[in-house]
Amino acid sequence: MKKSVKNTILSRIYGRGRGWCFSPNDFIADFKRWEIGDSLSDLTNEGKIRRIIIGLYDYPLYSEILNKYVAPDMEQVAYALARKFAWRIQPTGETALNYLGLSTQIMGKYIYLSDGPSKKYDIMGQTLEFKHHTFKEASITDIDTTLVVQAIKSIGEMNVTPEFIGKLKNKYSQQQWNKIKKNSSKAIGWIYKIISDIASTEED
Repeated sequence: MKKSVKNTILSRIYGRGRGWCFSPNDFIADFKRWEIGDSLSDLTNEGKIRRIIIGLYDYPLYSEILNKYVAPDMEQVAYALARKFAWRIQPTGETALNYLGLSTQIMGKYIYLSDGPSKKYDIMGQTLEFKHHTFKEASITDIDTTLVVQAIKSIGEMNVTPEFIGKLKNKYSQQQWNKIKKNSSKAIGWIYKIISDIASTEED
């Protein structure tokens, strides 16, 4: 039974792809807590997954160039913690710009707004910080849409240049932009207009 549960959990992890971060809570709907705990412990000891901090794991990305596993994907870590504790979170503007490759600033820490408590985590030498925030308006839950909205908001309406628009558009496919446009309908007016214009622009 234990072996079957472990293999099923491993299959689900593999199905998510390298870089996925998770906690035991991501499997609690289908398995007993002790089965999950034993399975994740075994998989960690076998080197198939990596424990990042207590209660949090990832299926690590491997660099053929560096010949080693690379640091955890901090976006994945943030959303794994949000799922674990049932928080709503949003990346701050600078964090969103960094994830989208639109900022040249070296990140000292990754910061998210959260309706949970303010907390800091040391993730294998990187700092992940959550700052308590009350979300007054309806929260956008789609990750890509949240990144785009926060990135545009961080730049500011008067600083959005054609160069910025071009770089941002190239981050997603036309199909993804159509989805982002749909999911951002409750964003601030000027932000939604920029997203709508990008989504309506035909690819070269």
